[in-house]
Amino acid sequence: MAVAEESHFGRAAARLGMAQPPLSQRIQRLEKELGVRLFERSSRHVTITEAGTLLLAEARELLARAESLRAAARRIRDGESGLLRAALSPDVSGETVAALLADFRRRHAGLELELHELTTAQQLAGFAAHELDVGLIHHPCDVTGLELGPVLRRDLGVLLPRGAPQTELDEVPLAALTGYDLVLFPRADAPAVYDDLLTACARGGYTPTAVRHGQGTGFVRGLLSSGAVALGPRDTRLVTPGDPDLVWRPLAGAPPAWRHSAAWPKGRGDAAVGAFADAATHALRTTAGAHSEAPARPLHLRPASEFWL
Repeated sequence: MAVAEESHFGRAAARLGMAQPPLSQRIQRLEKELGVRLFERSSRHVTITEAGTLLLAEARELLARAESLRAAARRIRDGESGLLRAALSPDVSGETVAALLADFRRRHAGLELELHELTTAQQLAGFAAHELDVGLIHHPCDVTGLELGPVLRRDLGVLLPRGAPQTELDEVPLAALTGYDLVLFPRADAPAVYDDLLTACARGGYTPTAVRHGQGTGFVRGLLSSGAVALGPRDTRLVTPGDPDLVWRPLAGAPPAWRHSAAWPKGRGDAAVGAFADAATHALRTTAGAHSEAPARPLHLRPASEFWL
């Protein structure tokens, strides 16, 4: 292109920042590779041939596409384009999911987000298998090999069947739940969180008559309506405004809590991972009433080793 536009090897070489002999040699190799003569040369002039003229438009298009490829590679390298595989825990409310997505799209409109609903155990397995880039996990859990965003706390209350005497209380002591079955997620989903909740109940004077397990909203609501109770944050999706069947009440004293943070494999955080972690943290704070349990610092500077979990 430079030789065609300058019609002079010396000027073309100066424009390209190279010596003239190597440029002449490269043109000769290109002609040999293509099998056509691109330029007619004389002692004073360089004239493009008919074949060269026909190929010049193709050459310009190839160079434009090459620059487009480099630009796309830079965007992918900087986390501004491509695919981000992310996950949220099943207890996250619809309002929080919507707020997170809106915030993330505002930050990275050109990035494709593949969002999954996965338990903490499933997310840890996904990180280990290199099938997940970032997620929102429950603590405590094994965070070996992960970096973390700020740990956020969501205080738990109790979900009661409407008409239960405890619904008359502004705050319900754990001991007041004696005699009720407790509905929990399956232990395999987050073993340490499961054990911590039962320990907190025992310390508060509540030992469930039985522990029932459920995941689906309809199934769990059925268990609760039949006379069981469950622990969940204020933004739980199990209770709707004006719910005819269930009531949420805060727990008295120092209630147990769910602790969350964004997590991603150590050394693999980029701009897109950071944007998702920021969006998840902001969404939990604004829609779920979550608050920081540790002082916030830049996300990429918070390795898992900083937290005692």
